Amino acid sequence: MKAKSIKGKSTEEIKAALEQAMADGYQPTLAIVFISIKQDRTAVAEFLHQKGIDVFGATSSGEFIDGHQDEGSAVILLLDVKKSYYTILLEDIGERSLNEAATKMAKNALQKFNNPAFILCSTSITDDGNILDGETLIRSIENVVGTDSNIFGGMAGDDISFTAAYVFTADKTTKHGLAALLFDGDKISFYGMAISGWKPIGVFRTVTKSEDNLIYSIDDRPALEMYLRFLGSEISPGDNQIKFFETLGRHFPFQIERENREPLMCGPIGYDKEKGALICESNVQQGSRFRFSTPPDFDIKETLVEKAKELKGDKDADALLIFSCAGRLAALGPMAQEENEGLYSVWNVPMAGFYSYGEYGKGIDGKHDFHSTTNSWVALKEK
Repeated sequence: MKAKSIKGKSTEEIKAALEQAMADGYQPTLAIVFISIKQDRTAVAEFLHQKGIDVFGATSSGEFIDGHQDEGSAVILLLDVKKSYYTILLEDIGERSLNEAATKMAKNALQKFNNPAFILCSTSITDDGNILDGETLIRSIENVVGTDSNIFGGMAGDDISFTAAYVFTADKTTKHGLAALLFDGDKISFYGMAISGWKPIGVFRTVTKSEDNLIYSIDDRPALEMYLRFLGSEISPGDNQIKFFETLGRHFPFQIERENREPLMCGPIGYDKEKGALICESNVQQGSRFRFSTPPDFDIKETLVEKAKELKGDKDADALLIFSCAGRLAALGPMAQEENEGLYSVWNVPMAGFYSYGEYGKGIDGKHDFHSTTNSWVALKEK
């Protein structure tokens, strides 16, 4: 399996980059596309399809390949993998529950491959302004395919506008659904890990009242008040939800306690001032215990790279995909790109990735989870 990564700030630039990549006779069968909502994803998908290239894509909040990072652009990982080794599924949720849609996708995956391995991208913002429940998505798939299958990916972004994010193929798209690039796990190996690096601080707190992704009270006090008091901050009349997320929620997520699993990283993405509630990026059960957290130190890049080296050992790969939380870019600044480049230097193969609204992947404990403020990466190798 030979891979190449290309980029572009316009449809014409992307076309030119593709032509250059294919000038030596290279004929990819598959394109993994991460693209800003500012770009014409339909046009990009169409010309890739006209070249006989299958398309799996998601919109983003910042895009990167090896040696390059940008916003408002597109990056593409091209693969010349055999068509019998992969398939692409897309489920528009419509009136169904997320569990129903994910279960159907997982059953279809098992019909295609005995050992399916998932590159999973989902939408993020629902029509009613809520966040898709990534935890339900992961568990619904695992309930069908088992916990040994590989699942890595991310929630689509929309350049931090929180309006609509999309997943798409050459001929289908949805702003409320999920897409999976399925590989035959008997033909393609996955090596990957999801690492956050945010550090817990202070005593455990208890969510004393919540409903879905709204936290109303913490330790029997209004959740918004408690959160702002912990940060020593306040909301001014001119603040809006996006500013709240960019200045506070991204940087200081909750670490929610879970039995026999790593803590669930859950960042507040907004608030309801009238109700004194926090709006979170995933559902939070009433009675949950959590700790506040602070962003990682300057050693986060070294930690990420060292873990990647440990997992790599003497293995090699053909391509690398990275799904990094949009919150990391805001909180870490240039270090976010440095850690992506660090992962690239470990594997030294063509790479593409995007900044996402939530990440899917195996944690350090080897268990699949829906993550936040996390860098989830996976290296692919044809056996």
